[in-house]
Amino acid sequence: MTFAQLTYVVEVAQAGTISKAAERLFLSQPSLTAAIKDLEQEFGISIFKRTNKGVLLTPEGEEFLSYARQILSQTRLLEERYSSELTQRHQFCVSTQHYSFAVDAFVELLTAYGGEEYDFRIRETQTYEIIEDVAKLKSEVGILYLNDFNETVLRKAFREHNLHFSPLFIAKPHVFVGIDNPLARKKSVTLQDLQPFPRLSYEQGEHNAFYFSEEILSTLESKKDIMVCDRATLFNLLIGLNGYTICSGVINEKLNGKNIVAIPLDVNESIQIGYVTHNKVALGRFAALYLERLHQYAQVHHASTAFPYHRSSHR
Repeated sequence: MTFAQLTYVVEVAQAGTISKAAERLFLSQPSLTAAIKDLEQEFGISIFKRTNKGVLLTPEGEEFLSYARQILSQTRLLEERYSSELTQRHQFCVSTQHYSFAVDAFVELLTAYGGEEYDFRIRETQTYEIIEDVAKLKSEVGILYLNDFNETVLRKAFREHNLHFSPLFIAKPHVFVGIDNPLARKKSVTLQDLQPFPRLSYEQGEHNAFYFSEEILSTLESKKDIMVCDRATLFNLLIGLNGYTICSGVINEKLNGKNIVAIPLDVNESIQIGYVTHNKVALGRFAALYLERLHQYAQVHHASTAFPYHRSSHR
């Protein structure tokens, strides 16, 4: 087994096909196929299942991939500690629910420490994928929330995936609406106020159970439901259809424009926003620097109950 072979496995898993992975790795397809076959024979396992559309990880391949990512992550940590800054290609990945402050912290990190070469990634994705990304070491940090409704289920998932949850701050529920929505002029809104308007939520794929919803109060009935996959679409529909989404309130005008407002929601609920990391893997330099920025935002929120944007703090 070599580090190169482990890198090949990770790249093939990400690319989904041998041809795409070979192109990214600047290898011929036969060479890449042979290297992976040698690795499979060495350990007596099948890492990938070949199909007409590409390759899929086998169950034992999923486990092997997790270990491969862990070894490569620790290797990068050694390189960050002892290699020259001038030759280091900086790498970092975070997976997150749709939070403006997470994007801001990412921008600050990249601006301050990106250097001449870097491979930084931010994945705004589904709740369960955040858990899997950190568990399989695709990301070093995953940002999501807990509340009374989902905490038992999510903490069980954290334990099963060897993850640790660290709180950042407590937020009160808000709704996002377009600036021309009749609700935009209210100082606060009730659930009854929301009933005539379309409810917008983030789609959660195969794990679309209420416990994995990115929005609280997801079990409440709504006559008009719209599911979306990305923030831009959600904001466009908020404006175009006078819709709303339940969140914790922060909106960054630089990222999201001035046409969305956050209004406190009059419910007896709270949201604990935090992040998950892997119990068995030490954080790299850039993950630690990123978390420093998240904690700085949390301190501002705790001091003023609002970030220096437009009211409170979610998406």
